[in-house]
Order: sequence, then structure tokens, then C-alpha cells
Amino acid sequence: MNENITPMGVLYLIPTPLGDNSPLEVLPLSVKKVMEEHKHFIIENEKAARQFIKRITPNKNQDKITLYPLNKYTTSEEMESYLDPCKSGISMGLFSDAGCPGIADPGAVIVSKAHRLGITVKPLTGPSSLILALMASGMNGQSFAFNGYLPIEQKQRNQSIAKYEKKAFRENQAQLFIETPYRSESLFKDFLKTLDPNTLLFVGCDLSLNSEFTLTLPVKKWKKVKPDLIKRPCVFIIEGSF
Repeated sequence: MNENITPMGVLYLIPTPLGDNSPLEVLPLSVKKVMEEHKHFIIENEKAARQFIKRITPNKNQDKITLYPLNKYTTSEEMESYLDPCKSGISMGLFSDAGCPGIADPGAVIVSKAHRLGITVKPLTGPSSLILALMASGMNGQSFAFNGYLPIEQKQRNQSIAKYEKKAFRENQAQLFIETPYRSESLFKDFLKTLDPNTLLFVGCDLSLNSEFTLTLPVKKWKKVKPDLIKRPCVFIIEGSF
């Protein structure tokens, strides 16, 4: 065994707030500590990343920080070098614009690569809109599935909603969905049109923020409620009737 081999650094998975609330309202001090101690970060959007760094570690010299953007424009060739600091014994962090990295987020690609390289991955505690929604819904926390985004095309979207509704009933499994904020209102209306009147529908908006809204009702009762979902980040969950 070669005792001169440099041990690899740790890849910290750093959660971020889901909105504009103060980071330390929803993040533990351990997150602040990791941010203060490290200088290499794999991020989603540079502007948002620098804003988060400034808010949680206002005294940190950002000129000495190295950021590695990871988004839909990042090529596989660029990603090949992103974990080089860890391979050299330098720990680094990974975070997205909001919530937990790797959950409905491109960070999962880097985490998978870290495991293949033998790099220790350490997830830190923080808010996940999906878990917060499931907690608030009263739905099945023993069996649930996150289905991401539904198709944009109307016919395919309606077919997908019907498919997941059948699955929810057949398997007694809560079905979770997200949508871009500007389509939240449209998706809500599609649920009301497509789902059985007795199917339970949970809507969670602005989770962890002061403007948070959470409610579970049968579809037939939702038709009498008019929540303001316009341009608000939402999580939707469907499940069998009461």
C-alpha cells in the first residue's frame, strides 16, 4: 500500500433556500460552515450562486472562489474536469439554484461520477420542496413516486394524468409532480378537468416561504376553490380518495 497517495476530497451536497427568505431561517449552521471553509463549487447558475454565497457568507472573498457551471449547456467534456479538486485532495461543494442538489436537478450526474471515482459524497440537511409537500399533504409517505414534469402537449398531458391517476389508485401510491411556475395555473386546471371528482389533489406553493400555501382536497371541492397559482412554484400530488 502506497502511504504517499493523497486522500481524495469530499463532495458536499449543499442545499439552498427555495426563495428569498434568509438562508439561516431554513438552513443549519453546518451549511454555513461548509460554505466558509471551501472555495470550489459546482453550481447551476453563476449569478444565483454568487448571490447565495454572499448571503450566507458575506465576508467571503468571492475573487478566490472557483465556480463550475452545471446546466443544460454544460458539455460532457467540460464535466470531466469538475471533480479534479476532489481527486487532488481538495473538498468542494455542489449546489443548485433552489432546494436540494440532485433532486430534479442536473447535479445527480456529478454525484454519480463521484461515486465511480471513489469520492466520498456528503449530503447536508436542507429544504426539499418535494419532501415538504409530501409532509404537508397527508398522503402516503410510505409509498410515493416523483414523476417530474408532465408533457406540454395537451393530449399527451391529459393521457399522462389519467395514467398516473390509475397508478395512484391501483398501487395506493402518492404521485408527485412539478411544473415551471408560469405553467402552474394551467396544470392545476388540467388536473381539475381530467381527474375523477373523488381523487385527492394536493397543491403546495411557495413552500418554506412566508407566502406558503398548502391544501389537500378532493377534486370536486377544488372546483369551488380558486387558489392564486399564477407564476408560483408548486408541487402537486394526487392520491386515491379518503
